[in-house]
Amino acid sequence: MSKLFKVFLAVLAIVIAILGAMGGYETSRRIKYPVAYSDLIVEYAAKNDLDPCLVMAVIKAESNFVPEAHSGFAGGLMQLTEETAEWTANDMGLIEDYDYMDPETNIKLGCHYLKHLIDIYGNTDTALAAYNGGMGNVASWLEDSDCSDDGVTLKYIPFAETRHYVDKVNDNWENYKTMEPVEDN
Repeated sequence: MSKLFKVFLAVLAIVIAILGAMGGYETSRRIKYPVAYSDLIVEYAAKNDLDPCLVMAVIKAESNFVPEAHSGFAGGLMQLTEETAEWTANDMGLIEDYDYMDPETNIKLGCHYLKHLIDIYGNTDTALAAYNGGMGNVASWLEDSDCSDDGVTLKYIPFAETRHYVDKVNDNWENYKTMEPVEDN
């Protein structure tokens, strides 16, 4: 075997190792940041002028893409309460019976509600705080100078769960934005 051929094989082995490591990294990201219902997410995000990666980030934080997930009184992919689902359905003009736990309906209602909050607050982080901590709490925080300097953005969120939720969704959002698009897992 010639010296040049040995160098070629060594370089090839290094390239294969790097590509394998990169593929392993991307595979591990796909496991940590799953995507399901992407067609529905893209459809209802577009209808509500939302970034589909933000919707994925909320779903990841709320249910980790488990459609039958429940937390307290909330349920489904986007963890809507019956009260929020009912208000949102009425706001959308949905009079017929609906199952807010159905993945499509949950995404449809969740996207509409998230857009509603963003429209109200004009700030995604404040909207996410309201999505998790409730609009009443956010209203009082925006009036509190310890929490907000301008009545629009929150510099401090008193509820640790909500503070961590906003950080988690933003972290998820950044990760989803950098991932290559793929079909549902």
